Amino acid sequence: MKNFLYILLIGIILISCSGSPDPLYPRYTTFPDEKTVATQEISIDSAFFRYPYRVAIKDSIAVIMDLHNDNHYFYSFTYPEWTPIVSFGKRGEGPEEMLSAEMFQFCSSDSIWALDANRMQITRWSISPYEKTASRVEEIDLDKSLVRSLDFYRTDSAFLITDYLGDFRYHKVSHRGKPIKNIGEIPTEISYKQDIHPALAQAWRSFTDYNPKNGIYAIATQLGETFEIYNLKTQTHNVIYGPAGEPQFIEKGGEGFPTGIKGFVDIQVTDDYIYTVFDGMSWKERDKFYERGMAAPKGGHFLYVFDLEGNPVRKYTLDKNILGIHINEKTNTGIATCAESNNPIVTFKL
Repeated sequence: MKNFLYILLIGIILISCSGSPDPLYPRYTTFPDEKTVATQEISIDSAFFRYPYRVAIKDSIAVIMDLHNDNHYFYSFTYPEWTPIVSFGKRGEGPEEMLSAEMFQFCSSDSIWALDANRMQITRWSISPYEKTASRVEEIDLDKSLVRSLDFYRTDSAFLITDYLGDFRYHKVSHRGKPIKNIGEIPTEISYKQDIHPALAQAWRSFTDYNPKNGIYAIATQLGETFEIYNLKTQTHNVIYGPAGEPQFIEKGGEGFPTGIKGFVDIQVTDDYIYTVFDGMSWKERDKFYERGMAAPKGGHFLYVFDLEGNPVRKYTLDKNILGIHINEKTNTGIATCAESNNPIVTFKL
């Protein structure tokens, strides 16, 4: 009898050990509030744009970034009239031209920062709405150890730049382009070998935003449904998984190829909330569009709202797919780029 009980106990232990491990990070499954929102197109000369990707507004100026343009990456307008001011960031291989544009940060009319990953360079632009001119006033060459920088945020003391090799989550980089500190690691719940890390970093490529008022630096994955909140004031770090979980991929030849879903499309940290655009379409679904000779949808039609701790607050379902967002909480208005509309900008009420 004792032997039987001993064997039974061992069996129970083995069964419990062979089960799925507990998740490392909390999950959200639903939002306490959901709303459907209609968008309204803003009439702008759409001949400028091929793929309106990001939008930012400061005072009476709006800047739109076109990801796949023919001539310039950036276009400035008066706001709210949307009258053209000047285009800048000419595409080309010349000394004051840009090979690529991954992201930009609009601080003021004389501090518009742009990231060129192909040149490994961050430039500062100044625009004059009165003279309708734009000038390139500063160039910062990024250290080659950063390999390829795809997103950034400029703080008063440094640049925050996401890591490309998979060994860290992001880098703190001086205003001269030199690494100061490597921070964090990719919060995967799967154990990967070291030689998979570059592919892992590709799969976990993310969009970021930072709010200096509350110290929140948020990172949202372009694949899967994972985002992180670094509070740089309290030095705390929260990781939150959604229903789709972490980015799924297969590694071939050192590169990561997505197999799960398209994830977050943009992120903005305000004083009280974190706003994210979410896609959610699987790559299998996207492939079906291509098989039928059709273009897959561009962007997402979900706007997720979280509090500063990462708790889900509200889910908006929009009638159009959007890409970049600019949220104005004072007017409860959202402005977004749209690559599937007759006009590159849509607006909606929250």
